[in-house]
Amino acid sequence: MKTPFNLLQYGIQPKKLYRNLSPAQLYAKALRYDLGAVISDNGALILRSGEKTGRSPSDKRIVKEQQTQDDIWWGEVNIPMDTRTFRINRQRAIDYFNTRTRIYVVDGFVGWDQKTRLKARVICTRPYHALFMHNMMIRPSEEELENFGEPDYVIYNAGEFTANQYTSYMKSKTSIDLSFEDREFVILGTQYAGEMKKGIFSILNYIMPKQGILSMHCSANEGNNGDVSLFFGLSGTGKTTLSADSKRLLIGDDEHCWSADGIFNAEGGCYAKVAGLSKEKEPEIYSAIKFGTVLENVVYDKKSHKVDYEDISITENTRASYPIEFMQRIKKPCLGGHPKNIIFLTCDAFGVLPPVSKLTAEQAMYHFLSGYTAKIAGTEMGVTEPSATFSTCFGAAFMVLQPIAYATLLAQKIAKHNTDVWLVNTGWIGGGFKEGNRISLVHTRAIIDAIHDGSLASEKTVKLPIFDVLVPKKCKKLPDSILNPVVSWNSQEAYVKSAKKLARLFSDNFKQYEEGIGKDIAQFGPKI
Repeated sequence: MKTPFNLLQYGIQPKKLYRNLSPAQLYAKALRYDLGAVISDNGALILRSGEKTGRSPSDKRIVKEQQTQDDIWWGEVNIPMDTRTFRINRQRAIDYFNTRTRIYVVDGFVGWDQKTRLKARVICTRPYHALFMHNMMIRPSEEELENFGEPDYVIYNAGEFTANQYTSYMKSKTSIDLSFEDREFVILGTQYAGEMKKGIFSILNYIMPKQGILSMHCSANEGNNGDVSLFFGLSGTGKTTLSADSKRLLIGDDEHCWSADGIFNAEGGCYAKVAGLSKEKEPEIYSAIKFGTVLENVVYDKKSHKVDYEDISITENTRASYPIEFMQRIKKPCLGGHPKNIIFLTCDAFGVLPPVSKLTAEQAMYHFLSGYTAKIAGTEMGVTEPSATFSTCFGAAFMVLQPIAYATLLAQKIAKHNTDVWLVNTGWIGGGFKEGNRISLVHTRAIIDAIHDGSLASEKTVKLPIFDVLVPKKCKKLPDSILNPVVSWNSQEAYVKSAKKLARLFSDNFKQYEEGIGKDIAQFGPKI
C-alpha cells in the first residue's frame, strides 16, 4: 500500500495537504480561497500579491556559516544573519503553517540538464503561489513525482505571516532568509511570488560556479542551424522581448547555466513584464497569456475582465507567469549548445553608446561586471538628467559569490568557445533623452537579425572614442547615419562632453572591483 504524502519531517501537520495539484484544481482553490482572484477574459488567473508588488532586497539575509562564509559576497546584496535567528524564523513559518486549514506543496526540478538538476520543494498557503511555482519550476512526470524522494532545497513560503521585528537582524515585518547548510529558504511578510523564483536563482548562483558551471541572469534562444544566443540586460532593456523571436526557438527567458556541455534553462516557465504589453509589439508573449497563466497586480475591467496593460496604477511591475510551453516556438528540452553570440543589452538614456558595438573578451568582462543601463530621472525630484544604474553581472541582487568568480568563468568560456560578444543600446540615439530619440524596436530587431545571420561580424568597424568599442560602419536595414553616435549627434563637442560624463560614472562604479584581477580588467573600460 502506498504511503500517503505528509510533511511530518518538517513538523507540519495541516488538516488538508495538497501536493502538485493541476492548474484547474489550483484555479478552483484560488477562486474560493484567494481573496480577489478572478479569471480574465482570455482565461488567465488574476491575483494580487498584497502590499508588496516587487522584491524586498533590503530584507534578504543569508546565514553566515563556517562552510560558506569565506565564499559569499557579503555587503548590501548579501546581508548576514546567524543560524539561531534563521531557525527562529523557520519555526515561525512552521507554526503558521500549523494554524492553516490548507497547505499546498509543489515538488519540481530546477535545471533541464538531468546530470546537475536540483529537486526543490515549495510549501505555501496560497493556491496562487502554488500555481506560480507549478509554472516556474520544471514539472515532473507522474513517475518522477512518485519517485521524487527528498528535495535538495525546501522553500517555506509563509508570506502571509509577518516576521517578528524584535528578532535579531530584522529591520521590518518582512524577512527572506537562506541557509546553505540547512538547504532551506524562508519567506515571511511578503506575498510577492517572485521571491520564490529568485530565491532558487540565488541558490544556483552559489552551487553552480563551484562545479565550473556559469549561472547567468539572461534569456537564450536558438536559430535553425543550432546557433545559440544569450541576452543579458536589466529591466526595461528588452531581454525578454528580443529573445522571444518568431524566427528562432526560445530556450528560456531569464535564468540559464553554461556547463561543459552547453546552455540549459534553469526554469520550466517564463515570468514576463506585461506593462504596456500589446499583440502588435510582443505577439509571442501576448499569446502566452491564457488558461494556466498567472497575472499579477494587473488592472482589469470589472465587467468584461479584460486586462488593461497600460494601467500601472497598482504597480509598474505587472507580471505574467506561464509554462514555457505556452510560447509558440520553444526548444524542448530547454537545452542548447555553446553560445555563438552573447548580447549585452543596455538602455542608454545618455545617448552615448552606439546602437551596436563589438566587445573583446576583456571588454566583455568589464561590461559584465558593470551591468549598465540608465533610467530617465523622475520629475517629482526636480531632476532633469538621466540616472545611470549598474548591477553586477546584470543581476547583482542574486549574485552570491564574489563577482569576479562569475566574470572569470564567463571570460574562460568565451575564449574556449570563440563566442562573439556585442553591446546593444536599446535606448537613445542622436542625443540624450531630451535631444535624441529612442531607437525603434524595428531597428533593434534588425541589429539582432544581423548578428544572428553573421553579416554584422564581417562588417568593417571604427573605434568609438573614449569607450574604445568597435562600431560597425554598416548594418542591414539600418541607416548608416545612426550607427555611430559621434556622427549622429548634432554637436560632436556635446557628444564628447556626455561621453566623458558617462565614462566617469563607469569608472566610479568599477572602483569596487579594482583589487586583484579587477585592477587588470579596469583598463578595458572607457578612457576619460
